[in-house]
Amino acid sequence: MIIKLLHFLIQLLIILVFIHALGSWIPQVRESRYYMRLDRLIEPMLRPIRRALPDLGGIDISPLILIFILILIDRILLR
Repeated sequence: MIIKLLHFLIQLLIILVFIHALGSWIPQVRESRYYMRLDRLIEPMLRPIRRALPDLGGIDISPLILIFILILIDRILLR
């Protein structure tokens, strides 16, 4: 029961990270209050990843790495 709930929450978080990444490309979306709320949720998870990554010339792959980490956690829980 708890594992299924955690699986659901991780899947939801993966979707929210994806939406956050897509929304960051569109200025009108970034200025919306919904995106700002989403940013307050996702940004604290992305910040440590960004600090650990070298500068890639303006390309931010931290959402991709966060999604990968979440998938790994999900796979470990499902064992």
